[in-house]
Amino acid sequence: MENNHLHPKPDRPGCDEIVVFGPFRLHVNRRLLQRNGVAVKLGSRSLDILIALVERAGDVLSRRELIARAWAGLVVDEANLRVNISNLRKCLGEGKDGARYVVNLPGRGYSFVAPVTRVRSTFSPTELELIQSPDLRSNNASLTTHSEHLLPEPLKRLVGREASVSVLTQLLAEHRFVSIIGPGGMGKTTVAISVAHTMLEAFSGAVHYVDLASVTEASLVPITIASVLGLKLQVQVQDPRSNILAFFRTQKALLVLDNCEHVIDETAALAEQLYKSAPQVHLLATSRELLRVEGEHVYILPPLDVPPISADITAADAMMFPAVQLFMDRVAASGAQETLTDETALFAVEICQKMDGIALAIELAAGRVRSHGLQGTAELINSRFDLLWHGRRTAPPRHQTLQAMLDWSYKLLSENERSVLYRLSVFVTPFNLEAAQRIATDAVLTEAQVATAIASLADKSLLSSSMLNGTWHLRLLDSTRSYASEKLAKSGELNAVLRKFTEYLIAQLSRSNERENEWQAGARDVMEGDTMRPALVWAFSHTGEGERVCNMRTALAWAFSDAGESELGVRLTALAAPHLLVLSLLEECHSWCQSALSQLGSLEGSATHLILQETLVISALFTRVDRDELRSSIECGLNLARKLNDHERELELLAGQHIVMCQLGRFREAVEVSWRSLELARKVGSPAGLVMSEWMLGCAYHLTGDQVGALRHMEEGFKQAAALGVAKVDIYGYEHRIRAIIVLARTLWLSGAADRAAQVARQAVEEAELDEQPMSMFLALLYASTVFLWRGDIEESEALVSRLIEHVGRHSFGTNADFGTALAAEVALLRGEFRTAASRLREALSTLHVERRQILTNMLSRSMSEALFECGELLEAEAIIVASVESAEVRHDSFDIPELLRTRAKIGIASGQLDQRAAEAMLLRAIELANSQGALSLELRSATALSALLANDGRTEEAYTILAKVYGRFTEGHETRDLRTAKQFIETWRPAESE
Repeated sequence: MENNHLHPKPDRPGCDEIVVFGPFRLHVNRRLLQRNGVAVKLGSRSLDILIALVERAGDVLSRRELIARAWAGLVVDEANLRVNISNLRKCLGEGKDGARYVVNLPGRGYSFVAPVTRVRSTFSPTELELIQSPDLRSNNASLTTHSEHLLPEPLKRLVGREASVSVLTQLLAEHRFVSIIGPGGMGKTTVAISVAHTMLEAFSGAVHYVDLASVTEASLVPITIASVLGLKLQVQVQDPRSNILAFFRTQKALLVLDNCEHVIDETAALAEQLYKSAPQVHLLATSRELLRVEGEHVYILPPLDVPPISADITAADAMMFPAVQLFMDRVAASGAQETLTDETALFAVEICQKMDGIALAIELAAGRVRSHGLQGTAELINSRFDLLWHGRRTAPPRHQTLQAMLDWSYKLLSENERSVLYRLSVFVTPFNLEAAQRIATDAVLTEAQVATAIASLADKSLLSSSMLNGTWHLRLLDSTRSYASEKLAKSGELNAVLRKFTEYLIAQLSRSNERENEWQAGARDVMEGDTMRPALVWAFSHTGEGERVCNMRTALAWAFSDAGESELGVRLTALAAPHLLVLSLLEECHSWCQSALSQLGSLEGSATHLILQETLVISALFTRVDRDELRSSIECGLNLARKLNDHERELELLAGQHIVMCQLGRFREAVEVSWRSLELARKVGSPAGLVMSEWMLGCAYHLTGDQVGALRHMEEGFKQAAALGVAKVDIYGYEHRIRAIIVLARTLWLSGAADRAAQVARQAVEEAELDEQPMSMFLALLYASTVFLWRGDIEESEALVSRLIEHVGRHSFGTNADFGTALAAEVALLRGEFRTAASRLREALSTLHVERRQILTNMLSRSMSEALFECGELLEAEAIIVASVESAEVRHDSFDIPELLRTRAKIGIASGQLDQRAAEAMLLRAIELANSQGALSLELRSATALSALLANDGRTEEAYTILAKVYGRFTEGHETRDLRTAKQFIETWRPAESE
């Protein structure tokens, strides 16, 4: 009886379903099993069982199901099934070289566990009749003679490869022979199959696809190709190349040779023969390595485009890039209930960046999202890159994990190539040939041999090259580097390679410093234009957050480990720490300096010690709470600088001391430190020191409340900078010119020049954007915000504060994040959202008071008391403002005392703690103090408050006179909030005879 459900008819004449697994090809409708193109003798029942198992590969089929399929309508003992399963396993070579196909699950049944690929083949009705002939089916000594193309189905959605398919189609038409080259997992096969389908019509269906991945011996390449072509080969034929050449000699066809790298020599030779002797044949090859034969045109398959890392990226922006499209497509396919939002877009971008845009790696990473989420997967990849993550069960074995993919390539390398590859894994960022030779050479491998190995590794897509600063650099993809790092760890060479690596970084950084000294012609003054030289590009990377310091971090981690050499670590830290400051990596700089200072040994008291002490101070300025410990560190550094007669570092440490005094609210001491700095700069003739000292004085006088003196010194600093050619004063991780500009903006507002203050504040932010140092931008945003808050510009101040919060969140600035919270509260206060303002200020001040950040806490405490006052919390508002006034008056000199007195009077009279006369006296004192400071804007605020108090007491003429007199001294800023309010009062109180 015919078992129709077991042997289904093709859905159209001439269609055969083919299932490929390992070296086998199962023609379902033809009931033919081939191994590497040669027919396998297999009994009818065993073949039925095999077809049933592969139909549901991965599923478990019970014994009853299999018996029903192979012995339909018959009652047989299970022993018959076991015998046929045993015979099937034997024919498949089960167990040889680890091959597993059919697995017995006790009590359940059998499962086909090998990966399978399903394709369709077409042939003519005549050939179909011959194929189905029992005589032909029983003839296992030959293969069928028919011309068929075996093309796997293309992906329904080809992500990001449309341009590549178009270019390859054109290249094939023009040049006939094209190789798609790229690392494993890049998507070469997918693209090749898509190209083949695209060109089916152009070749009238004569497109032949040959997958060489399962070919284990080079000698089987011609046989495999002949099998795909359907050539009739007798058993005694040893070399079918002549048959293949004859087949193609007169016909126009496209031959796709997929996965050539492991049989590259045989494939390349045959491809060259076909190119020369068959002029109508077009060849498309895929390989991790160039074939390097006549006629070959190479197409390097690029990674999928990945968006740049940006905290501002939106989900819509990210989804415009193919890598993210593929990633989210595979996330959805995995069943993960995760959609891309603006909040999670950055995580998806970081994952795709880490995967280097490699399609397979992206798919494997997407498989983690279901269990870890987008953020968790990004964190997992950053902390531990796992090469053993599994992909699709039906993928070829070499593509089921990144480990398997790289094993495939690694096995094809020579011993020299393997050694060079794993030694180069210490480089996290791009490196040049000289660096590679220094690290990879040893007593056995010469520089020439290393260069040869590197060229071969690049040819085999294990190293990628790119142009960087006008020269070619190499790099290992992240997945390759992780794999090679494991090989290095197992080689026994890890410490030797890392020692050499650390010594090389020290030599390069030392050479860079020497060139800088020569450039400065003996006048060592790194405060001027201190920029990183090209020689350091490979040591410091600007490509992404978290990876700005790469090679140096690797070397230091080893040097300070138990297996490392601390002396090398101390030397490297002293050379690298200044550059960490340039990159605003303050926490990391502080950590490495602490490690180095604790292991100085014989270098104590040396110039190296001084460098480490200074950079420790600089990094601590913006990241550490203990101001007393910081002052002690500065004094230690100053003593060491004087002992070593290092005037430059003494100037820099005096600048640090000035900053600490300002932060502590000890503004008069900041003035004294600034004068000492100016005297030293004049004595040693330091142009940058002179400019910086003038700016330090301007800042200190601004904070003491001498706005006239502040303007004088700020302008003198800018004048000398222009005259002396000082373009940059770049220490402490930021550009001091930007700090000077923002101090100038604040001083201008206090002086009554509100419009010019706004222009200068905007200039500070613009210059910080160009400077590209995170700390420069932090300072610009922080203090520019205060200018616009003072002006009453809600929209602009809110925009700057939002940028500040985002910026601080992106960078490692310790507790400075509280400033963002505090300034957001100031914006809420301007909007009249008093409870929100009070809550946020309470949160921020709890930290800032502990850290004694007095430079802004008086302003914020005043705002806190005003917010509480507006909420009706008079007692707490009174207590806070009274304490703030007392704290400021203890220091005697502070620019914000007039504002504190104004608010104290306002709250005091409302709470009953001050009577009319006391409040008036306090406001008069605030006006006089603001006038003596040259702070016209603060004088106006107190005059407005006093006039309102007088008007409420029925003394409108007196109120008008006081306010109009102050208002009349303004020449700009009439559209700001304070001046508009004052003008309204003046018009309301104007005496009738003066109208």
